[in-house]
Amino acid sequence: MTIAVTGATGFVGRWLVAHLLAAGHSLVVLTRTHDGAERVPARCRVVVWDPARGPLAPAALEGVDAVVNLAGAGVADGRWSARRKDVILGSRVDTTRGLAHAIAAMPTERRPRVLVSASAVGVYGDRGDEAVTEESSAGTGFLAEVCQAWEREARAAESTGIRVVILRIGVVLGRGGGALARMLPPFRLGLGGRIGSGRQWTSWIHLDDLVALIAFALERSDVRAVVNAVAPGPVTNADLAATLGRVLGRPARVPVPALALRVALGEMAAVLLEGQRVVPAAAERYGFRFRHPELAGALADVAVDASTVLETEQWVRQPPAEVFSFFSDAHNLERITPPFLKFRILGVSAPELRTGTRIDYQLSLHGVPVRWQSMIQDWNPDRSFVDVQTRGPYQRWEHTHEFEPYEGGTIIRDRVRYELPLGALGGVVAGGFVAKDVAAIFDFRRSSIRGIFG
Repeated sequence: MTIAVTGATGFVGRWLVAHLLAAGHSLVVLTRTHDGAERVPARCRVVVWDPARGPLAPAALEGVDAVVNLAGAGVADGRWSARRKDVILGSRVDTTRGLAHAIAAMPTERRPRVLVSASAVGVYGDRGDEAVTEESSAGTGFLAEVCQAWEREARAAESTGIRVVILRIGVVLGRGGGALARMLPPFRLGLGGRIGSGRQWTSWIHLDDLVALIAFALERSDVRAVVNAVAPGPVTNADLAATLGRVLGRPARVPVPALALRVALGEMAAVLLEGQRVVPAAAERYGFRFRHPELAGALADVAVDASTVLETEQWVRQPPAEVFSFFSDAHNLERITPPFLKFRILGVSAPELRTGTRIDYQLSLHGVPVRWQSMIQDWNPDRSFVDVQTRGPYQRWEHTHEFEPYEGGTIIRDRVRYELPLGALGGVVAGGFVAKDVAAIFDFRRSSIRGIFG
């Protein structure tokens, strides 16, 4: 199947794209900027389209069998000023409207068969202890109004004769982003706790289950209309905090007062202080099976491992043997490392890289000189190698390099897993800064490789 995806560089979108590619689908990624295109996996076809600059050309969807619409600015990324509200609404409504218009402009026989479009459980408003299903009415408030407008644009595509599925997504639990990215640092320090009264309901879903549900909606022709994308076991905020504390082996007794949140966040505090007890009635009726139906198991799967993972890939025209040869010379690392690190190789333990070879470096981290030693842990010529830090600034650093032949060239894939020293304290104090540094290093690396290989 050829699938077009918006929001592919977001928290859910990245995971979905990886899942769909692994399943053998062809992907067309619609992204607003060329910077966004740089972060898309190399096997995707990229269309740069900003709804604010003009309509989507129907040709962009030529040959597309299905569309997944995940586009939308983060609702919790800042206080809700009037301008921010416009961004939150427009990023959803304009993109969805543009997709529906482009589909309508295509000849009937060449239109995609299905549109799976995101919404959120915020559409139900604050419902107290009421059990909410897909048949329940919409609520009130800013988020409810945004979701209703968003869904109206998706439903407009039904007039073209295609199948439309609207997924009302709850709090997504996954590694490397979403709600847990904000929750984990204080909870790992034992400083977590309920928010406000803790009685507000949280309807959640594991990221793996959300991606599987999207794929389910794409493939099952009988799935249509609204589907609540939440696990079967909603919990109160107090239960969420207590469960996360137990999973991490930390106390969770430091509440966040509602008044403090309202002062700090203004109207946006409603995201944390209000809730919905949402039931996935439609998903269960269609026979979807959740891999993570219980909160404790879901949190154990995503929260216990404290490491951070960064993945990036790019395509170059040269074959794997030629590209691998470049990486086989340790001194070429200096050519693809940003100048601000003042990176220099001090010595290599063997004339040729192979399993067990050790490389000594010197670099500078924000002006502080650092010695680093890495060892080649696994060496597979023309295919892959792994280096791990044996001495240096990280508690753990493991870098996997893969070289995949593709369309006459090579996909260079990097996967880095790292942990900071001092455990949870290190993550709280320096996690954000380090993540930006690592991202900047690999942005430079991509640019340098593009310049070297063309």
